[in-house]
Amino acid sequence: MASDTTSSEQPFKLSVPDADLNALRSKLALTRFPDELEGAGWDYGVPLADMKRLVGHWKDAFDWRAAEVAINQLPMFTQDIVVEGFGTLNVHYVHQKSEVKNAIPLLLVHGWPGHFLEVRKMLPLLTAASTEHPSFHVVAVGLPGFGFSEAPKKPGFAGPQYAELFNKLMCSVGYEEYVYQGGDWGHILGAHAAANYGHKHLQAWHSNLPLSLRPTLFSHPLAFLRSLLPCDAWTRKGLEATAKYVTKGSGYFVEQATKPQTVGYSLADSPVGVLSWIYEKLVECTDEYPWTDDEVLEWVSVYWFSRAGPAASVRIYYEMTGGNSKDAMHLMKDAKWTSVPLGLSYFPAEIIRLPKPWAHTLGKVVLQSVHEKGGHFAAHEQPGALAGDLRKMFGKGGPAYGVVSGKDGYA
Repeated sequence: MASDTTSSEQPFKLSVPDADLNALRSKLALTRFPDELEGAGWDYGVPLADMKRLVGHWKDAFDWRAAEVAINQLPMFTQDIVVEGFGTLNVHYVHQKSEVKNAIPLLLVHGWPGHFLEVRKMLPLLTAASTEHPSFHVVAVGLPGFGFSEAPKKPGFAGPQYAELFNKLMCSVGYEEYVYQGGDWGHILGAHAAANYGHKHLQAWHSNLPLSLRPTLFSHPLAFLRSLLPCDAWTRKGLEATAKYVTKGSGYFVEQATKPQTVGYSLADSPVGVLSWIYEKLVECTDEYPWTDDEVLEWVSVYWFSRAGPAASVRIYYEMTGGNSKDAMHLMKDAKWTSVPLGLSYFPAEIIRLPKPWAHTLGKVVLQSVHEKGGHFAAHEQPGALAGDLRKMFGKGGPAYGVVSGKDGYA
């Protein structure tokens, strides 16, 4: 597999040119804000007061250089990966090895509007050496077109291509067998990775966005019969939240899945456009997470200073949905059931929360954990809970203990 890379792993340090920082401040100084209806609150979108405060802080107080120093403490690398039909893509990733020799190789995959920094709070938990729980060698990849990974240059880069890139990356850094964790697009891409590389390379996977299809009597009879049982309060609340997301929270999805180039002009040219587009999701898709202005602006700055520009990141919606021929509720139509062990974490403020029996349409479900706090960005909001589920799944006595040959993760 290593022959499918065209260069070796190269250390990466982030260094945004001064000219780009000055250009950002100049654009922020020229911001023209819209008006706002009296008492609008969040009903019409991001409140004007929030945007004025954040833009002012971004222009006058936010210290990108300090954020850059902190980001550069992460062990970051780039590597060229050849993807069939798409040539070579230079991929950026975090690669933190545990001191435990037989640690479990783990690939973490983000979605939109996330990026590689979602792994930061998880790293010390996942790589910690212990006789009580497993430790992991962690690779957190930046999806092509996100952060500092190169973007594909032509249409059609979708599930099979992401799965190929992930597998070649993991094999190239020495992990012929590995496990996988993802949320948002990381969940959907995980299903493709399991279908294409399950058992031979990918030995188990875990998701914190258990998006699935409704089971039918003919496709999954047992799951279908379970789904006929009366809904408990948790399931009813989840279905209500899902319906609210579909009707009131998924407009961005349709735009990005149908005309990503159109919204891309605003994202590429306007830092305020990027800020409002992403900040809305950071607030509305989390479980009352107490975002600081510096946290928000660091998160959004990674998009603004990204290698391909922020517009490139939204094309994944078009490619993965066929131009919205599959809406948010039918993204798993192309995913095949596999016998690769699958663990699932359910967080109460996740944007889509489906009945637990439906998850059996995805694969061999071995773990389902329900949490009392947390939302869409679980790795950032509730890193201890998410890391705990991975330890439970892959630890001694867990349903996926020992799935990677010779690597159980214990010190």
